[in-house]
Amino acid sequence: MDKPIIKSARKAAGESTPGQLNESGLIDSMGWLVGVIRKPSPNFNARPAHAAVDLLVIHNISLPPEQFGGAYVDDFFLNQLDTDEHPYFREIEHLQVSAHFFIRRDGQVVQFVSVLDRAWHAGQSEWLGLADCNNYSLGIELEGSDNSLFTELQYQQLVGLTQILRGQFPAITPERIVGHSDIAPGRKTDPGPGFDWLHYRSCLTKSDLHS
Repeated sequence: MDKPIIKSARKAAGESTPGQLNESGLIDSMGWLVGVIRKPSPNFNARPAHAAVDLLVIHNISLPPEQFGGAYVDDFFLNQLDTDEHPYFREIEHLQVSAHFFIRRDGQVVQFVSVLDRAWHAGQSEWLGLADCNNYSLGIELEGSDNSLFTELQYQQLVGLTQILRGQFPAITPERIVGHSDIAPGRKTDPGPGFDWLHYRSCLTKSDLHS
C-alpha cells in the first residue's frame, strides 16, 4: 500500500498536462483531476470570495440504502435519478446533492464537481465554530454504509486522493480531515463505525513518509 493506486494517473496523464495547477500535473486549471471519470453535476456554486479550502470531509453513500453497484449514486448527483426504480428514491427526489469525488467499492474514482467550486455535500454543518462547511471544504463520498466495512481498494484510493488534494490545498492538515458526523453531529452518522480511521490515518502517514 505504499503506492496508492490513484497515483498511476500521474503516468497516464504525463508530466506536461496543459493548464496544471501544481507540479504534479494531476489537477488541471479548472480544478478537475486528470485520469478519473468526470461527470459534472449541476449541484454546485461558487465559493464565497476569499474562502480558503482547508477541510476535507469523508462521507458514505449507497443507493438504495445498503445496496452497492450500479449508477444510482451517479444519477442522484446528476439529478437524473428515476424515482420509479425504488420506493426510497421518492423520499430523496427533492434533494439536490453532490460531492467533489465518489469512490466506488472497486476503487474507481468519479469526480462530480471541480475542487475550485462549492459542492453541496455537507448541508447544515459547522467545524470549530465556523458554519456552512461547504464554503471551505472538499467532500469525498465512499460507496458504503454505516453498517458495512469499506474495501481495501477504497482505502488505497482515498489515501492517494487525499495526498493529491493536500498537495493542492496544504491547509488541509491531518487534523482537518473529518467525517460528516463530526461537522453535523446528531444529524449525520457517516462515514460510520465501519470506517477504519486508524487504518486510513496510518496509511496516510506512511504515504507521507514515502513521498
